[in-house]
Amino acid sequence: MKYHKARILIFSLSLLFFTNIVNAQLVTTQPAFPTVNDTITITFDASQGDAGLKDFTGDIYAHTGVITEKSSSESDWKYVIAEWSENISKAKLTRKSTNIYELKITPNILEYYGVPETEEVLKMAFVFRSEDGSKTGRDVGGKDIFVDVYQSGLNVNILLPQHDLIISEGENIHVHAVSNEADSILLYIDDSLKLTTENDTLNYEFSDTVAGKHWIKVFAKNNTEMVVDSVYYYIRGELTTQDLPNGVVDGINYIDDNTVTLVLFAPNKQFVFAIGDFSNWELDEQYLMNKTPDGKRYWITIDNLIPNKEYIFQYFVDGEIKIADPYTDKISDPWNDKYISNDIYPDLIQYPEDKTSEVASVFQTAQMPFNWQTADFIPPNKENLVIYELLVRDFTSNRDFKTIQDTLNYLKALGVNAIELMPVNEFEGNDSWGYNPSFYFAVDKAYGTKNDLKRLIDECHKNGIAVIIDMVLNHTYGQSPMVRMYWDDTNNRPSADNPWYNQQSNFTSADAQWGYDLNHESIETQKFVDSVNSYWLTQYKVDGFRFDFTKGFSNTIHGSEDPWGSLYDSSRVALLKRMADKVWDVNPDSYVIFEHLAENSEETELANYGIMLWGNLNYNYNEATMGWTGSSDFSWISYKERGWSKPNVVGYMESHDEERLVYKNLQYGNSSGDYNTKDINTALHRMELAAAFFFTIPGPKMIWQFGELGYDYSIDYNGRVGKKPIKWDYLDNKNRLRLYQVYSSLIKIKKEQPAFRSTDYTLSLVGAKKRININSSSMYITIIGNFGVEKNSIDPNFQKPGKWYDFFAGDSIGVNDPHGLIQLDAGEYKIYTTKKLMAPDIVTGINNNEIRNNSKLYIYPNPASNLLHLNSDKEINKIVVHNIIGTQIKEINNINSEAININVSDFKAGLYFVSVYDKSGKVKTRKFIKR
Repeated sequence: MKYHKARILIFSLSLLFFTNIVNAQLVTTQPAFPTVNDTITITFDASQGDAGLKDFTGDIYAHTGVITEKSSSESDWKYVIAEWSENISKAKLTRKSTNIYELKITPNILEYYGVPETEEVLKMAFVFRSEDGSKTGRDVGGKDIFVDVYQSGLNVNILLPQHDLIISEGENIHVHAVSNEADSILLYIDDSLKLTTENDTLNYEFSDTVAGKHWIKVFAKNNTEMVVDSVYYYIRGELTTQDLPNGVVDGINYIDDNTVTLVLFAPNKQFVFAIGDFSNWELDEQYLMNKTPDGKRYWITIDNLIPNKEYIFQYFVDGEIKIADPYTDKISDPWNDKYISNDIYPDLIQYPEDKTSEVASVFQTAQMPFNWQTADFIPPNKENLVIYELLVRDFTSNRDFKTIQDTLNYLKALGVNAIELMPVNEFEGNDSWGYNPSFYFAVDKAYGTKNDLKRLIDECHKNGIAVIIDMVLNHTYGQSPMVRMYWDDTNNRPSADNPWYNQQSNFTSADAQWGYDLNHESIETQKFVDSVNSYWLTQYKVDGFRFDFTKGFSNTIHGSEDPWGSLYDSSRVALLKRMADKVWDVNPDSYVIFEHLAENSEETELANYGIMLWGNLNYNYNEATMGWTGSSDFSWISYKERGWSKPNVVGYMESHDEERLVYKNLQYGNSSGDYNTKDINTALHRMELAAAFFFTIPGPKMIWQFGELGYDYSIDYNGRVGKKPIKWDYLDNKNRLRLYQVYSSLIKIKKEQPAFRSTDYTLSLVGAKKRININSSSMYITIIGNFGVEKNSIDPNFQKPGKWYDFFAGDSIGVNDPHGLIQLDAGEYKIYTTKKLMAPDIVTGINNNEIRNNSKLYIYPNPASNLLHLNSDKEINKIVVHNIIGTQIKEINNINSEAININVSDFKAGLYFVSVYDKSGKVKTRKFIKR
């Protein structure tokens, strides 16, 4: 007896969730039972399935591959004929009539796809798309389309039901099956023969009242062989209506080490099953969830769980869609988890490929609580903030939370007192900026475990550094269960009854549209937003948020007259104040920062309410650093210039979203004679000049990662959001190290000197000759700088005559005439104070020749934890160790040996320079890292 091989394999994987019977109306084939040796015509009806290409009039292409015996799941396509964006002639469909298209698979499947004859093909896989890929035609629910590939000879196919059914007692079921070479077709319901026919087609209609799972099996046979196809139906029992247990909330509630209560907010849904490891992924009446009397929630308590064991699970909603818990703190991802290394996420639980599909959630009882070491951290005052914005992916070579901990000494030495992490909650894929969020309570596993992130935050607090996270609540992407649970297949957008999302963006410009638009006027959205913010403040102890694109937090329509929503919007202001109040209810000291960039009247109202707002001065500072001074007035970085009552502008010269200043200096800089801002050393020196006019203006400031070293790769290198080179080797360059030290010195005085928080200051920032005058009870400060490309004489407008101290030079000048002109070379700057400040140690004595010296000096191990071993070809007289900002850490004299061990166990983790002097006074310098 011979069974249909493709069918037997498919159903051995999982009859519950791996069914692939094609919707006969969406896609049909000629012949009806295609084999690998046939020429096949695929007919696609664009009005069916999710109807994403319905009534589309442009060219349509097939993104297509095959599922073979070597595929691990339906998502594991093999032999895809072209990349997603590649339009090739053999993938182009022929339009036959409105919404009807044909695709020829010729001369046969093996040659069309390039499949070896030795590899068995089980299915053809399709997503139909427009020429630019912006529109797609898929199966219901946005699923891929699959067409079974048959073996030669006798075959049978159940066309109705099209897929496994979950029905109520007494509902009618229509069975329609076809065969190609059968003498007879037999229909069994469970083990009972119901119908026999001698035709090639079988039709049968019946109903059932027995709760549970039942199998429909259709056998086709002839004189020599028999094949079978099957599908199941599940009759669900009566739903229990019951109040929520006391104290539970939406999501996963841990009751004890053996018990969880799952709660799903799902108004207008008919029924929900919990499925997962605890049910062996089978539908079971035991896991049919209770419904609350108001019809809005489904819940179930699951006990007899194994303590500390991870369980993967989903909700099966209305028998149509499987979703993860929106509140889960860990997801299991069928597409991306396999690419996360064990070093990043040790012992990551494996997705159950053979049991389900789509993203799933994970719970685990009896988890060991994280042991926070720092309980008394006090975040810096808002006006004193110096924020370091970083993308985990592009900051260290390991691209993870754990390695960032090793850089905290570097950041602390720089002087920043806050880091702003670009989104760290789960986003789609593993390689992203993170502004495509899918799950708001789960840490993205591509960066490490949730405890890795907590440990990083704890270490930051231990080092006096606050942690701000980037939160994207303007929109969500399509893998979100909240998007998927309420979806309009016909229009390929959230459905009208979605509790959280608008059907369409309130921005008509496509440039201001991302993902699916959260409806912030919805009470349910507001509850969800508040729960997200509260969660990160309490569970991860973050110190605040930078909220992405807050101009989108209303339903006001923004058309061509206001494409970026910059005009004043009173409804938006009210919604944003409401959210901020809820954040401050949880932690009154939380930072609330908006990427708003709206007109000043609206930003003034928000700023005066206590909200900080991003202040983008990239263009103006870059014009200044390039030497094009006509549009270089950056005075808008001052809150006073904006008419605000509080210093709530988070000013920045660079951010993740702006071009890098040094890159544009090198590409487009101005010049005069021998002075050229395109020269790298000149470009770096002009960054010092900009920094002197950046950190010193009162108010919080933000720098983008590696800006302190003059990062000079374009934002568009490897694509705008693509991975960028990680340039820790910049520290080998004396001029880049000097820029770091200048930044550090300016940050230090900004934080330590009250004068830089004065409200009494004036700015003269038009043109090449720029000046800042700051008045305070502790001292006067005058800053002058020449942003031109030729020498200039500047009126310093000193506040009084007398002795003034040159901060960087460490000396003083006598001022008789406060308006006496001071000549500055191109790019030169001066910071004068009436109180003597400690001059910064900018020059470390280390230069590139010393660092790159090829003489025989060996140090090991590197990195070092306890002892650092040095061996030289000459007798060592003295060694001196400096940290990254030039401070001497250790000196050992009169060594008189060619080898020495240095105890570095008490050094803080970070980068150091060890200089080795021989008897003649010659010096060799090497870098080493202390773990």
